[in-house]
Amino acid sequence: MKNKVLLTVATTGAWPQKKDTPYIPLQPEEIADEICACAKAGASIAHIHVRDNENQASMSFEKFEKTVKLVRKSCDIVINLTTSGGIGLTDDIRIKPFSVLKPEMASFDCGSMNWQNSTVFENSPKFLEKAGLAMQENNVKPEIEVFDAGMVYNALYYLKKGFLKAPLHFQFVLGVPGGMTATVENLMFLKSLIPADSTWGALGIGKQHLPIMYATLALGGNLRVGMEDNIYYRFGELAKSNVDFIERTKRIVTELDKQIATPAEARIILGLKNC
Repeated sequence: MKNKVLLTVATTGAWPQKKDTPYIPLQPEEIADEICACAKAGASIAHIHVRDNENQASMSFEKFEKTVKLVRKSCDIVINLTTSGGIGLTDDIRIKPFSVLKPEMASFDCGSMNWQNSTVFENSPKFLEKAGLAMQENNVKPEIEVFDAGMVYNALYYLKKGFLKAPLHFQFVLGVPGGMTATVENLMFLKSLIPADSTWGALGIGKQHLPIMYATLALGGNLRVGMEDNIYYRFGELAKSNVDFIERTKRIVTELDKQIATPAEARIILGLKNC
C-alpha cells in the first residue's frame, strides 16, 4: 500500500453558488450523481456537504440522509460527512448526521478560528469532546481537519485524553483566510508535528491547489480535490465537473509512479470499519 494515494473529492462545500460556477452540485441528486461519477473516475473518498432548499450551507439531516442513500445505492466510495456545514449550530445538529447515518468517516475540525476574517468558526472544547466520543461509539473515523498548527496540538491533547484514538488521520487545509497560508514551508512544518503512525493529506485553496498537491505527493501524503476548495481548472477557466480534477490528479499521480487507492484499499489504509 506504500505506493497508493488516497484521493478525496469534495464536490460541494459550503460557499460556492451557481452564480460562481454553474457546474457546482448543490442538491442531493446532483451531489450524489457527481460523487459517483468521481468514484467511477477513480476517487477513493467523498467528503460531503449539503445545502438547504435555498442552496445555503446546511447541516440538514434530511439532506444528508437523502444524499448518503443515493450515493450508497450507486457506488462504493468511502463516505466522509462534514460536521461543519454552517455557523452557530448546536452540537447535536452537527453530530446527528454521522451518528445516525454511520458513514465511515466524519470531519473533526480541531479548533476554532476567525473564518475568512469575517466570522468565528467555532469548535469548542465541549463540542470536540462530545464529537470525539460519538465517533468512537459509532465506529466513525475522525478526519482531523487542521487550519493552523495549534489544531495539531489540540488533536494530540484529545488523543492523550482519550477523545481520539490512534492512529490519527489528518487533513491539512491551507490557504483559508484566518488560517495558515498555503506554502510548502507551512506544509512541511505541519507534517513534522504529527505522530509517526498517522496518515495525512493536504490541500491548497484556490490558486495554491496545484503547488500544495505536488508538495504533498513529494512528501508522501494524500490528496483532496474538488469545487469545495477550488472552482477553477486553470486560471480563468472554470472546471466543468469535479471529474475534471480527478482525471488531472490521476495523471499527476501516475507520472510519479504512484496509484490512486480504490475505496477498498482506502478502507485498509485507514483501518475503516468495512475493510
